[in-house]
Amino acid sequence: MTMAPPARALTPLVIAAITVTVLAWASAFIVIRGVGEHFGGGSLALGRLAVGAVLLSLVLIGRVWVRPTAREWVQIASYGVIWFGFYNVALNIAEQTLDAGTTAMIVNIGPILIALGAGVFLREGIPKWLAIGAAIAFGGVILIGIGTGGARIDGAGVAWALAAAVGYAAGVLLQKPTLRRLPNRQVTFLGCAIGLISCLPFTGSLLADLAVAPIESILGMVYLGAVPTALAFSTWAYALSRMPAGQLGVSTYLVPPLAILFGFLVFSEVPVPLAIAGGVLCLAGVAVSRRKPRVSVPAESLAE
Repeated sequence: MTMAPPARALTPLVIAAITVTVLAWASAFIVIRGVGEHFGGGSLALGRLAVGAVLLSLVLIGRVWVRPTAREWVQIASYGVIWFGFYNVALNIAEQTLDAGTTAMIVNIGPILIALGAGVFLREGIPKWLAIGAAIAFGGVILIGIGTGGARIDGAGVAWALAAAVGYAAGVLLQKPTLRRLPNRQVTFLGCAIGLISCLPFTGSLLADLAVAPIESILGMVYLGAVPTALAFSTWAYALSRMPAGQLGVSTYLVPPLAILFGFLVFSEVPVPLAIAGGVLCLAGVAVSRRKPRVSVPAESLAE
């Protein structure tokens, strides 16, 4: 097993960024489910990204623009299309037939793919405690899945959720290298804008849906663009620029138990005991993944 350098201690700002990201993304599963009957998967993604791109552009006012290299443009364009574009469309379609909790659990195989991909492609290594924490947390996701197995599972929905998980992981791995030199605000805006462009073929569907959707669903779409997109992707990029992708990815194992909790509060869905146990395992896995390896102290140092 490849060893990576010990993780740096997280600053309060990084912890706050992770917290905001996890809470916002968990809420997104609930809102998508709530507005899904009034918007198609593509039209909802387009509307969400339009709101997000406008808000993210405002954050760049007065900021120094760093010109991306040709390689960075390729990485940004790829991550914008895959994560902001494809991921959002796939997620929206998945939740048209799957409940929010089940979708969140399937999508959150993404951190395992991120941890493995970061270890191989970004050369972050796969530390022992990261691997153990990922395994524990994934076991929690499985328990949640078993516990909520009463929900109607649609094969096409599962396939779209799995596709979203792959898109999520690929997007993170493509985004990480760009944050070494470029400001995270700029990278986030460009990714969202490129994702928006990739979803423009759904313009007709969005206009048709807006014409008949109730105001509550329209406001839900605006929320998705403002909070889980503009705010949460910004806080995610901030944290990603300051810690390894694999370790940050594991923190999103908190999303499924939070999505289930929010589902209970909003839709009165009562989690079963296995789901609660799975949520506890997810929390434990995140804690274990942050454990630092012991550093051996030379015997001669102890003798001084």
